[in-house]
Amino acid sequence: MWRRLTIILTIAAVAGLFAIRLNPVLDKLHRVAWLAALAGAWLGPLLLVWSRKPLRFGWLALPVLLALPFALPGRPLDGTELRGAYVARMKQLVGTKYVWGGESPRGIDCSGLPRKGLRDALLGYGIRHMDGGALRAFAVQWWYDASARALGTGYRNYTVPLAPHGSIRQMDYSSLLPGDLAVTTSGVHILAYLGDERWIQADPGIGAVAILNGHTDENGWFQVPVTTHRWRVFE
Repeated sequence: MWRRLTIILTIAAVAGLFAIRLNPVLDKLHRVAWLAALAGAWLGPLLLVWSRKPLRFGWLALPVLLALPFALPGRPLDGTELRGAYVARMKQLVGTKYVWGGESPRGIDCSGLPRKGLRDALLGYGIRHMDGGALRAFAVQWWYDASARALGTGYRNYTVPLAPHGSIRQMDYSSLLPGDLAVTTSGVHILAYLGDERWIQADPGIGAVAILNGHTDENGWFQVPVTTHRWRVFE
């Protein structure tokens, strides 16, 4: 009886993992639910193989092995490589539909776009270079999400303020680098600079992620006052 129950719970946990991943919204509740489902998907098989010592010890060691890269020493990040990966990841999301609270190719919002771009870049960089610092930064970014307003006020020291301010339409971009952020002073929207006067944003008006020229294209967000910021990992 207990074996059948364990199998059912394991299947439910695995199904939960897929169901949560299919939902584009990634708030704290969904993060907790995903971790709980992941724990269930690991615990169920452990109970099923408990009587077999080699399988038991191998399954017990699995989470330790997966966690080891996160414990590796951190090294100074190659800002050029990391920034390039971050910008490239955001560009890959062009056309993704706008979903409030989304952080996924199935739907994303304005703050989710640069957060996911940077998080994916940190994860890839950490794996390629076996850099524990980048992997830990990825984990922190995954757990502590941040709204546009929060990124504009230096939440958790994620960002540093830059000098350019005003409206994107009239602003001088000469001191901005690809990936720098513009946050509306109201704190309701955020855009990321791509270089060559182009900005990428998940625009609720357009209904998708789009790239537009800040000086020549028409967009309501280019007319409102903004402050500019840079991810601290690029400092």
